[in-house]
Amino acid sequence: MTDASEDSTAVDAGAVRKAVTAAGLGNALEWFDFSIYAYTASTIGHVFFAQGSGDSLLKSLMFFAVAFAVRPLGGLFFGPLGDRLGRSSVLAITIIMMSIGTVAIGLIPTYDSIGIWAPILLLAARLVQGFSTGGEYGGAATFICEYSPDNSRGFLASFLEFGTLGGYILGSLLVFVVQFSLGDEAFTAWGWRIPFLCAAPLGLFGLYLRLKLEDSPAFVNAQKENEANGTLAEVIGDHTRQLLLCIGLTLILNIAYYTVLTYLPSYLETILNISTTEAAGLLIVVQVAMMSIIYLFGGLSDRVGRKPVLIAACLSFIVFSYPAFLLLSTTTVWGLVAGLAMLGLMTVMLAGVMPATLPAIFPTRVRYGGFAIAYNLSTSLFGGTAPLIIQYLIGETGNNFIPAFYLMGAAVIALVPIMLIPETAGRPLPGSKAQHSGTGPRTGPREPAPAA
Repeated sequence: MTDASEDSTAVDAGAVRKAVTAAGLGNALEWFDFSIYAYTASTIGHVFFAQGSGDSLLKSLMFFAVAFAVRPLGGLFFGPLGDRLGRSSVLAITIIMMSIGTVAIGLIPTYDSIGIWAPILLLAARLVQGFSTGGEYGGAATFICEYSPDNSRGFLASFLEFGTLGGYILGSLLVFVVQFSLGDEAFTAWGWRIPFLCAAPLGLFGLYLRLKLEDSPAFVNAQKENEANGTLAEVIGDHTRQLLLCIGLTLILNIAYYTVLTYLPSYLETILNISTTEAAGLLIVVQVAMMSIIYLFGGLSDRVGRKPVLIAACLSFIVFSYPAFLLLSTTTVWGLVAGLAMLGLMTVMLAGVMPATLPAIFPTRVRYGGFAIAYNLSTSLFGGTAPLIIQYLIGETGNNFIPAFYLMGAAVIALVPIMLIPETAGRPLPGSKAQHSGTGPRTGPREPAPAA
């Protein structure tokens, strides 16, 4: 492959770094919100709902889940819009909307102050967040993949999930520091608002980065050749098989993420009676470890293929989920560390490869729209509801191993679409020219890209 080939496109390394950083930062903000909500779920239940009217934690998790109902609507709106107007313009809109929704939660008065309007306003803010995130992940993954050289797409796209973990760690660490500094009483009274208000400067910085981005070479080339601007009807009518495959693949990613990252804080505290401080500290350590190795699995998928890594991840969930929760149930320090490490490793195997796998299911013309619709439908049905369903089933059955069974079932289902999708490692994205780095092909071990 040469730079002069009309079948290839040379991508400037600086432009790739900017694309990875700006896209990853938006994803970090999305998961920053999930993290602070997860770690303050008990407090939110206490603050925004009438006391003595039922399980406040369950109500808080219901509000977490109900916001996911509008994510498919966000995908339906922002996805095709991104295929018409461009990836960068839509990503600028979604990041500012996410920031507004998160900051709004930190400003809502308590139930004791305004009564029923407190949960109503909380729901409104969560719906804004849900609608905006409907266009976020699909657009960010599409953007990075369309900028990345074919032989390092897995490695570079994994930094989208580097941003995911970075945002989650920042959120959990911020909640931990504020709670530790203020004490439980002050934290419940007003301190819990601080992490939500911190979304304002993060969102403005992300918006600044995204406004400086140009659209991806694949999208620009498609526009020049009149192959962009796929419609919603085209996505649904002509790409049904791709939509179903993407939904099936996203099922395991979402259930793993929302079980391991979002639900485990509540599980450790309310089911295993681990102190808030100990649970938060252990989870932060595990998440930092996940963040430090995620790019290795993206790079591995460039060498051995996406499918082998994904199959290994699913088989690991099937075999080791129950032993991981069995270790957690010991409630000893080493049992907790070992169980969390197992769950973290299995999750990061998926997360490191999925951002390069999912966009490659769709051609350039409908990539943003198809990916956003399928991803958010799957997230709405299986991801955001996972904490609520798991908590409910534990309450009904008294079985503390429900999370393990949930992960195992999702992994079994995901093996089907993994076997059906084509291998895309090292190959051009459908509808795109072959891409390689403008500095020449990379050889030898890859170094981590700049942190998103």
